[in-house]
Amino acid sequence: MSQQTSEEQAFEVWIDHELCTGDGICAQYAPEVFELDVDGIAYVKDEDDELLQAPRATTRVPLDLLRDVADSAKECPGECIHVRRVEDAVEVWGPDAQND
Repeated sequence: MSQQTSEEQAFEVWIDHELCTGDGICAQYAPEVFELDVDGIAYVKDEDDELLQAPRATTRVPLDLLRDVADSAKECPGECIHVRRVEDAVEVWGPDAQND
């Protein structure tokens, strides 16, 4: 039997910019992961704090911020935040989550 790797516990997040209402709730919950740009839309940031502006750009969620990122997905009025497991790409929080 193999040990579980950190990859199996990894999560990533992306924002559907078409649905973003620019409320900034995500940036309030997890400013290390989300930021509003000058266009009023929220974006995810990479590990170097750079905004990822490409459609469906994803970033890893640090495990210590997972609860904050999950809360931002739950509270987002635009329902545009998608959090999924890296291992199998199953959405665990967000509009397409199976057990939200």
